[in-house]
Parts: sequence; structure tokens; C-alpha cells
Amino acid sequence: MNKIALRSAYLEKRKKLQTEEIATLSAAIGNQLLNCPIWDASYYSLFLSIVSKKEIDTEFILTLLHGRDKEVCLPRIQNDTEIVHILLTDNTKIKTNHWGIPEPQNGLTVPPSEIEVVFIPLLAYDKKGHRVGYGKGFYDRFLSKCKPNTLKIGLSLFEPEEKIEGLDATDIPLDYCVTPVKVYEFK
Repeated sequence: MNKIALRSAYLEKRKKLQTEEIATLSAAIGNQLLNCPIWDASYYSLFLSIVSKKEIDTEFILTLLHGRDKEVCLPRIQNDTEIVHILLTDNTKIKTNHWGIPEPQNGLTVPPSEIEVVFIPLLAYDKKGHRVGYGKGFYDRFLSKCKPNTLKIGLSLFEPEEKIEGLDATDIPLDYCVTPVKVYEFK
């Protein structure tokens, strides 16, 4: 299936999920993350969930990261074209932007070269680690600025598609995708 069809299909699949179901699946994803070889890093990028789009609830992952004394960087869209990352502190103020994305309003900017692990929102992905997001290209542009060894981890409530058609040369594949039942590795 191509990206447009997958985007539409997975938005519909998410609409059918109940809040309690998302919470249970999100906790299971957090537990699966404990099996990933990511815990030696210091700087992690973690998105905050868009509740209206029924995204995975990343609160459990945030708790895991804080419990391990990791530095958490939150993405913020700048100039409607790119992602910058702000270090999360007790003083960070969060506000929802015009796309419904919760993002930090203040704080220290962390350069892409410092971020070692990036948790990436997605709608669908395939067995080779290609993903379908919302179609704006924010994460691909951001990931192109990261170090080559930065770990790219998708978080999905669903299992992979066989193959995504219509990939672009600028699409950056995942290293892992974590689901409620399995961790997929694409290296």
C-alpha cells in the first residue's frame, strides 16, 4: 500500500480504539522498551502525545526515562518547517500548537548532534523499518541532522505492514519499532 492509503487506513484504525485500550497498549510498549539496547544513552527525544489523534501515550516512557536519570528533549515545531528540541525541566511550560501537538514553550535548545535516541511517532511502518507519519516531513528533516548512529525508534500500537510503496529518497528508516507485543529491529 502507498503512504496516502496507509495514512488514511491507520487514522481510521486508531479512531476505533478506546482510551483504556490505548493506555493498556501504551504501558505494554513501555515494558517492551525495557528489552531494547538503548539505556546507555544520555539524551533522548520523546514526543508528547496528541490525544485527539489517539497516539500512544508516552507518559509511561517519560516516567521510565526520568527514573533512569536520562535527559529528555521535547520536540517543538519552529517556523512550521522544522523540529527543534528543548530540554525538559521542572520549569518547562507545555502548550498545544495549532496542529494540536503539545510542545515546550521555553527552555534550553539541544542540538541534534547531542540526541542519541529519538522516539518517533508514526501511523504505520513496514518490515524494513520504513514509516508513514502525518506527511509533513518534520522528523525526516530533523533526523537528517542527527549523527548517523542516533537510534531511531518508532512506537506503534499496531504490527507492521509487509511493504510501504512510494517511498521518497529523503525518508529515513527506523532502527527499531516497539509494539505492545514485540520489538522489531531493522539493522
